[in-house]
Amino acid sequence: MQEKTITIPSVLIDRVIRGSAALNVLLVVGASALIAISAQVAIPLPFSPVPMTLQPLAVILIGIALGSTRGAAAATLYLLEGLSGLPVFTQGHSGPAWLLGATAGYLYSYPVAAWVAGRLSERGWGSSILRAIPAMLCALGVIYLGGWSWLAALTSPETAFGLGVAPFVVADIVKVVLGATMVPYAQKLISRV
Repeated sequence: MQEKTITIPSVLIDRVIRGSAALNVLLVVGASALIAISAQVAIPLPFSPVPMTLQPLAVILIGIALGSTRGAAAATLYLLEGLSGLPVFTQGHSGPAWLLGATAGYLYSYPVAAWVAGRLSERGWGSSILRAIPAMLCALGVIYLGGWSWLAALTSPETAFGLGVAPFVVADIVKVVLGATMVPYAQKLISRV
């Protein structure tokens, strides 16, 4: 039987951080930063007010890796950061105007999508790559519904679909499949802390 070596850092991690509120806070803050970084990877589409970003993938992966509560908390913190003036929204934007603009429905859907992805993961849908894909697609559907409904209120249902959903489906499915391959690694990383 191998004896475990005890070091000062391992004692600190075991007694101070692991399983504590401090760890949860660090994970939520770090995840909100990941969402903010993913927002900066944006491709403006000339025919749509909605740019193509990595945010949906980040939100869904965070939900699956952190679980429903922490995932939703991270997405909510991200919204609060942007509302407060931190430049976390797409292309460094911030402020209340972005929570009323054309992309607001997507932004508001992020906490719900992270919660759905996390909840499905907690029920075993994130246990493998093949099981993660349907969970991630369900969470993506929440994001589409939020974005579409907001745009539909500003335009019409048909226009909203053409501007805010249809142009993104193929790219988002590719992102989901690629993201699903990261799920086991993300969950393993989170389980280590």
